[in-house]
Amino acid sequence: MRLHTLTVRAFGPFADTELVDFDHLSAGGLFLIHGPTGAGKTSVLDAVCFALYGRVPGARRDDRSPKSDHAPLDRVPEVTLECTIRGRRVRIERRPRWERPKKRGSGTRTENAKVVVTERVNGRWEGVTTRPDEAGQFVGDLLGLTLDQFCQVAMLPQGDFARFLRARAEERRESLERIFNTRVFRDVEEWFKGHANRLRLEVESANEHVRSVAGRISEAGRSDPPDLPEELSAWAAELAAVTAATSRDAALVAAEATESRDAAQTALTAGRQTRARQDRLTLARRRREELSRGAEERSGIDVRLAAAERAGTVLPFLRARDHRRTELDKAELTVAERSSLVRALPGVGDMAAPGDTAERAPAVLSGAERERRDELARLELLRGDAERRDSLGAQVAGFTRRLGGVRAEIERVRERITSLPPQIEKATGELRQVRDQAGLVEAAQAALEAAQRRLEAAGQYEFLGRELIEAEDGHRAAVDAAQDAQDHALRLRERRITHMAAELAGKLTEGDPCAVCGSLDHPAPARPAEEGLVSAEQEEAAQTAAGAADARRSQAHAHAAALRERRAAALDRAEGRTPASAREEVAAHTRALEEARTAAVETRRLEETLEQLTADLDRARAEEGELTRSEARLETDRANAAAEHTRLTELLDGARGDDPGIGQRISRLAEEADLLRAAADAVHDRDRAAEELRMAVAEAERQRAEAGFAAEADVWEAALDDRRRRELRDRARAFDDDRAAVEAALADPDLVAAGTAPVPDLESLADAADHAAAAADHAVAWRSTLEERARRLVVLRGELDRALEGCEPVLRRYAVAEGMRALAAGTSADNADNVRLSAYVLASRLEQVVAAANDRLRTMSDGRYELRYTVDKAAGDGRARSAGGLGMRVVDAWTGVERDPATLSGGETFFSSLALALGLGDVASAEAGGTDIDTLFVDEGFGTLDEDTLEEVLDVLDRLRDGGRAVGVVSHVADLRQRVGTRLRVIKGASGSRVEHT
Repeated sequence: MRLHTLTVRAFGPFADTELVDFDHLSAGGLFLIHGPTGAGKTSVLDAVCFALYGRVPGARRDDRSPKSDHAPLDRVPEVTLECTIRGRRVRIERRPRWERPKKRGSGTRTENAKVVVTERVNGRWEGVTTRPDEAGQFVGDLLGLTLDQFCQVAMLPQGDFARFLRARAEERRESLERIFNTRVFRDVEEWFKGHANRLRLEVESANEHVRSVAGRISEAGRSDPPDLPEELSAWAAELAAVTAATSRDAALVAAEATESRDAAQTALTAGRQTRARQDRLTLARRRREELSRGAEERSGIDVRLAAAERAGTVLPFLRARDHRRTELDKAELTVAERSSLVRALPGVGDMAAPGDTAERAPAVLSGAERERRDELARLELLRGDAERRDSLGAQVAGFTRRLGGVRAEIERVRERITSLPPQIEKATGELRQVRDQAGLVEAAQAALEAAQRRLEAAGQYEFLGRELIEAEDGHRAAVDAAQDAQDHALRLRERRITHMAAELAGKLTEGDPCAVCGSLDHPAPARPAEEGLVSAEQEEAAQTAAGAADARRSQAHAHAAALRERRAAALDRAEGRTPASAREEVAAHTRALEEARTAAVETRRLEETLEQLTADLDRARAEEGELTRSEARLETDRANAAAEHTRLTELLDGARGDDPGIGQRISRLAEEADLLRAAADAVHDRDRAAEELRMAVAEAERQRAEAGFAAEADVWEAALDDRRRRELRDRARAFDDDRAAVEAALADPDLVAAGTAPVPDLESLADAADHAAAAADHAVAWRSTLEERARRLVVLRGELDRALEGCEPVLRRYAVAEGMRALAAGTSADNADNVRLSAYVLASRLEQVVAAANDRLRTMSDGRYELRYTVDKAAGDGRARSAGGLGMRVVDAWTGVERDPATLSGGETFFSSLALALGLGDVASAEAGGTDIDTLFVDEGFGTLDEDTLEEVLDVLDRLRDGGRAVGVVSHVADLRQRVGTRLRVIKGASGSRVEHT
């Protein structure tokens, strides 16, 4: 890559437009960028990086917009770089995100970042892209370098490489990973570590499952498990067999107790039945006496119900008579009402007056009705024309309204067509802004998951710390208890040995030989001490207790050791985070993920909005054409309908007479005809109601006489409603049922026999049944407990066998995974150099860097110094076995001694780090695809060199020009101005900085 020109405006310290002609500066191969401190020398390099990548390097990338504070507020910041990359002439114009004053009112408006990339093809510039994301991809693909790699290869920042030269192995690894993008090998180490930890947890889980099952077997069988895992299966089988045999014996005992309980319960039931029958017999005799006193009331109920039945046959006719009388009154009112409505009609006059005879009124009313019906028939023939005229009037009005609506809609659509293009342009700009941030969702998700794992591990580390304290306290208590039990067993053993003679004397029998001396005489047998003898059983019990206490001590020790290992593993997974710091990381990554997801959602929303706006514009244009055609059609239809409406109006005006219209005349005549018909019907209904009343009165009198009632009042007095009848019938039925039930009870042979039997002692029978039931329940409960225990032991025994079988493959997988983890982490015995996998991969790159650096370092140091790569750890690399692998030493040819880079002087450090930077640039360039960097910059550090060394360094830099390469030195050292003829001077001032070529 070769730089040609750089133009900056309102960027950094440069307020005006400044042009840097790199073709002029590079003509001599070596040029100087100089100026006072703070003038903006480094800003020239920042402008190059910003043009290529849209960002500035280092800590300055996190600063606000790079727009110059010296420039006017409305001046547009812009950087234009013209360069040649891989033989392609490219021009990149970039504008950063900045705040410009609003054109109306106060305040500012944010202008988004913009870019224009063009390429010179066949003598003219052709556009490549105007999208920032596509521009970044284009530059990255063409150069093959990221921003960090480009700064390391082309900018050569000396301060960074001085730190790199003196850095610890871990810091050097992080720098090399960033430059050579070998993070994947570090991820492999982490994967091996995580995989081994997961399998270790599976092993612990499998062992814990075995211990859990053994504990449940111990709890169910009331027996302590053996210490050795291989004895667990036999122990479980023996425990299950013993428990099953015990449950069978308990079943026989439970059967005998159940039989005794059933016999006692049968005797109690028989006694209770006898007592119940005796009580029922006494109650029946008492009830019979009560019923005999209510027989007279029972007879009165039958008489009252018979009279009510006779009255019930007459009441319907009385009610029918009253109904007919009411109907006649209603008919008279209807005749009067309807006659008043038709009396004023033409052709009727007083013919419908109340004094007319019954024969004359219907004839007059029917004749007037016929006259109106005949005229209605004639007018109905013209109704269709009237309706058509009204329809045409409505159509003309409708066409007029629709025409106004169509014209208003045309105006609205045209306003819509005018407003949509600015909205589309705005949505397009917003969409370009959010796409960059939306692409960070996966990275933010991965970072959040890693932070959550660290948070979980940090919490587990604290939790296991508390458990470890409890376990260590338990272990100390178990150690004390085991020691006390062992001391007690030893004391008992010493007492038994001490009093062995007394123990043997206690077994002597007169006439039997002594077991020690064989004598038949026992003149003075030994006597025990005051505390008594210790038996063999007591000694054995103490030894057993001591063994159990020692086993508990071993278990407590193993538990504490396991907790320590788990806590150390949790600390490794937490990577040094505390729960508070881990929660802060999780919160920060959560916010970042939410922001990225919000940007993704916003991207989809803007894409949908843009698509909708485009579709709306197309639809609006199509709708405008359709509405224009509709306007023309409506104009024609309205004119035709108006002409036809005028013709029909003239025809119908002659037929409507004095009425407002044909419809109103038809309605009036129809209404009058209906009124006349209703009046005639009312007269007919009145005559019929009078005849029906006369007949109803005669029938009601006849039915009363036949029922045997002297007057109508007697009928109403004897009548009963349904509720009262049901009450009387229910009382009679209840009396009869009670009497029948009493007689049946007094005749029951069981009750009669119970009356002659003695009264049973229920209390004694109940006590005997309760005692028998309690004994049976206890026996059955014990049998059920043993059976359930035996069944559970069988199930747990199978579960134990499966758990033991499941442990073996997990252990094998864990052994393989742990071996790979240790090998990749550099802690395995098979890793002879104790070098991590990532450090091993980076070591090959570092060897290449050191070899390339030594070619220049030997010249700069006059053959004295040479860098050497080593796998050994440096003093600051820590005590971990795998901390080395990326070490560097300086070999002093004058003394033959290897030195730590930290012992070099300031000048020696400068040219050593410069050689290292140049070597790293060569290797990184080759690693990135062999892109030739024809324009290099060396930033500061020359002030630490003496005159001879400065000459040698400049000689090395001068050699970099071989092959057409140009080298720019950024420095404020005055001596360089005399040694370097081509210079770019950066001049600072109160109104901003400017550049000057010399």
